[in-house]
Amino acid sequence: MPALRLFILLSSFSLYGAVAIAKPVTEMDLRKHVEILASDDFEGRAPGTEGERKTLAYLESQWAKAGLKPGARGGSWYQPVELVRRGPKQASVQFFAKGDKLRIVSDDILLVGRDAAYKTTKLPSIFVGHGVNAQGKVAADVNGKLAFLLADDTEFLPSDMKAARNRRTALIDAGAAAVISISGEQFDFPIYRRALLSRPTSWTARDKRADIEGVVSPQYMVALVTAAGGDWDKLRAAARSADYAGQSLGLTVDLDIQSEVERISSNNIIGKIAGRKPGSGAVVFMGHWDHFGICRPEGEEDRICNGAVDNASGLAVLTEVAKRLGKAKLDRDIYFVGTTAEESGLLGARAFAADPAVPLDQIQIVLNVDTVAIAPKGAKVAIIGRGKTGLDAEVEVVARKLKRKIEPSTDANAFLQRQDGWALTEKNVPALMVGGAFADLGKMEAFLKTDYHGPRDEVVETLQLGGAAEDADLHVELGRYFADARKFKPKKAEKGTGE
Repeated sequence: MPALRLFILLSSFSLYGAVAIAKPVTEMDLRKHVEILASDDFEGRAPGTEGERKTLAYLESQWAKAGLKPGARGGSWYQPVELVRRGPKQASVQFFAKGDKLRIVSDDILLVGRDAAYKTTKLPSIFVGHGVNAQGKVAADVNGKLAFLLADDTEFLPSDMKAARNRRTALIDAGAAAVISISGEQFDFPIYRRALLSRPTSWTARDKRADIEGVVSPQYMVALVTAAGGDWDKLRAAARSADYAGQSLGLTVDLDIQSEVERISSNNIIGKIAGRKPGSGAVVFMGHWDHFGICRPEGEEDRICNGAVDNASGLAVLTEVAKRLGKAKLDRDIYFVGTTAEESGLLGARAFAADPAVPLDQIQIVLNVDTVAIAPKGAKVAIIGRGKTGLDAEVEVVARKLKRKIEPSTDANAFLQRQDGWALTEKNVPALMVGGAFADLGKMEAFLKTDYHGPRDEVVETLQLGGAAEDADLHVELGRYFADARKFKPKKAEKGTGE
């Protein structure tokens, strides 16, 4: 073989073996995808809308061209995820003490029903303090009652029971007909009110709710207890007892609640590159495709939350990575997962974690890609999940071979539970977010305080894609490394920690 031809052949091999080096990802490569996915034509990519249909059709087309095959169950591209949105419509609430109608001046109460209509009379009420005792158990008799639950002031509780959601669920399991949170200093009534008025979305499979749920302000609670002849300060102080078992308020309530309830059929999209060695495990790339859709009322100049940075940029990176890995001959299977309803609480990722296309114990690493159009070229590589998986050193070796500098701090872990990888981390699957966007938290905070989740997160001439292109190249090489059974040999101790 002539020397020149031999040199050219050898130069076409990757750092990790006989795999051709991919053509570097350019800013223009990414911009083409972002301009489509974040265009007004896609209407902000809200789940259950025409925007979802167009988004999934675009990703399916692009991933199929890249060489991916359908990766969901039954040979489909799609994993169904059923969702439900609820919000308040109108409510009649009347409390009684010893048969007498109470007149509460405050209107700081907001209730939402599990179903579109709910009506009941003479429902007894009980104050349950924090809802559970120091052992995390419901000690109060809440069956068939309205339970008033303190949202804050949880110092004595076990760490896994501090979340109001967990305590609310415990009360529902104990038979509470209604659970009303009493807002506090950490989450005041206006915050709760805005959340309920936004009609939050739930994953139907995990949609455990009381007949009625809602929130009242502390001022409303003081007025209610006082009108019934009680002492709010004494009630709240008693609730700090480690074995507090609740106290009847001597009240009944008549409720007639009308709610907005919308059922939404949505999907995760899953593509697969089959590996050469079945049974050797899998690598999963993940990024959410959803955003907030038409997010402003009629009459406003710009009503669409386009989600260019969050997360059309992440989908663009995934698509370009897929193009460079789609024809590769690697040992392990590689999955690409576009999730729905991340913006509603990682719901699509949780659906994937509950019913994964590949057994969770076969996943060697999950690499989530989200909000990457932040950093310029030359940004350091941060790791969200640093110290949680045992894979930091492996990632850094790959990054350094691409001449990337490393951000060694754990500052980016502040976002650990705010991204889809967390749904897998909770299942003890090693999941990381790797790249430059979260290396400079000043730039990230600037985005979060301005364009984030609003109509201004759209494609502009100054959209920063330099760092995103470098992150795309990094993910190509991370995919090659972790999918190579010769180079990456996992140890059981390296599996993720669901902290």
